Amino acid sequence: MAVESTVSEIAIETNLKQFLLVLSVSLSVATLPQVFSWFRRIPYTLLLVIVGLGLALVDVRLVNLSPGLILSIFLPPLLFEAAWNLQWSKLKRDLVPICLYAVVGVLISIAGVALGLNQLGGLSLTTALLVGASLSATDPVSVTALFRELGVEKRLTVLMEGESLFNDGVAVVAFGFLLSFSLGTDELAVQPILIQFFQVVGIGVGIGCLIGFGLSYLTQRFDLPLVEQSLTLVSAYGAYLITEDLGGSGVIAVVTTGLILGNFGSRIGMNPRTRIIVSEFWEFLSFFVNSIVFLLIGDQVRFAILGDNLGIIAITVGAMILTRAIAIYGLSFLSNRFTNSEISLPDQTILWWGGLRGSVSIALALSMPVILPEREKIIATVFGVVLFTLLVQGLTIQPLLKKLNLLGNQPLRQEFLEAIARQTALQRVLQHLEKTEKRPGVEPDFYRYQTALVSGELISLKQKIKQLQDEHPDLQSFVTNQLQEELLAIEAETYAESVRAGQLNRELSPFLQQVTEDR
Repeated sequence: MAVESTVSEIAIETNLKQFLLVLSVSLSVATLPQVFSWFRRIPYTLLLVIVGLGLALVDVRLVNLSPGLILSIFLPPLLFEAAWNLQWSKLKRDLVPICLYAVVGVLISIAGVALGLNQLGGLSLTTALLVGASLSATDPVSVTALFRELGVEKRLTVLMEGESLFNDGVAVVAFGFLLSFSLGTDELAVQPILIQFFQVVGIGVGIGCLIGFGLSYLTQRFDLPLVEQSLTLVSAYGAYLITEDLGGSGVIAVVTTGLILGNFGSRIGMNPRTRIIVSEFWEFLSFFVNSIVFLLIGDQVRFAILGDNLGIIAITVGAMILTRAIAIYGLSFLSNRFTNSEISLPDQTILWWGGLRGSVSIALALSMPVILPEREKIIATVFGVVLFTLLVQGLTIQPLLKKLNLLGNQPLRQEFLEAIARQTALQRVLQHLEKTEKRPGVEPDFYRYQTALVSGELISLKQKIKQLQDEHPDLQSFVTNQLQEELLAIEAETYAESVRAGQLNRELSPFLQQVTEDR
């Protein structure tokens, strides 16, 4: 008994040391752009992959990357954070094209990659289908992080993140069907597949709604920021694990829970201070998890095995890029023709080239049982394609944005917001000086000097703000949209306070939101 206890303690200590090593390396790499400005051209997630590849090249393995680790520990917080920050009002506008990309696009991707590998690569149809399914889940975290930094139009971010959130669930479900077919436990027939698909998706959506709405109404009854923050963490993991145990899609459950809590629960059940605390917590957790995952992706590469499968990898990359183009351009054409969601050709091009693959694809490949024929070939192919998308597509997305004139004016907006913030702060300083002018013990000259100093700076700021608005008229719509969001938040918070105080027995739909949507 004592020996078993000692062995267990040694194992725990070893795992803790490995975790601290991974964390130290990943956080050190993530801070490089702040120290060396050149590295700011590379998204930190891609920088982590490159460092991981360097460690793999010298055969330094930080930790073994298991599929259970990614799917059960890393995936729920990444999905929840993305869903929490995705605004339903913006998602609803492009729901049709997003669903087309996430469902029909996944099927096109699986079929196209499988056909290419079967006809050109000589792989069996079952193996080719598994490779296609593993690579059908997009992971644009590096691209969307770059979008935010460069100030790219928010709609493009919504399209990319919305597709990724929904197609992760569809890809995981499709992979499960094809894996069962490969192992001979299920037959590949349309009717049973459709029945099982709706069952898996239905359970996921049902559990997600139950947890999301349940927590939304629960948090109306108290105002405890740390408790509410902890509840969101429990809901992310709880939705995933409970749904998986019930035979549903944990991915879809987490996405549903995150969308409800981020768009509904945070408005009716959390005050503004709590919402900020929770949002900052999930921003940190997403950064933390991404830092570890992308470093480990690079560190797990086996160069010798990749070299043996370069031909298959090249065919897969070509088929994947081609089928992605067919899906994006073809489905966008249908969406533009039959709905009000007009997606421009430059936006479609970014959606095509920005469809990176990442942790979900690797987790699916690693999750295949050892008894499956050609398992190592599938894993090597998936790793090779993921590396291509991250390093080639990920590093060329910024020049492509510039070429298509889609780069935003984030530095200009930041300069404008800083001027507005400084003007507001100095106006408050001036008001305070007026209130305390007669305070005993302070010389009148001091008040006059401070008043003149602040007033002069306010005049300069007013001129600067006017100049920026005259030179860049689009700043006006930016400021208006920001104010609109602030007004919506104030109205929703007032209703939530009334519910918590017992003055209302149910939440009210924000009037300003209805007016905005009707325009």
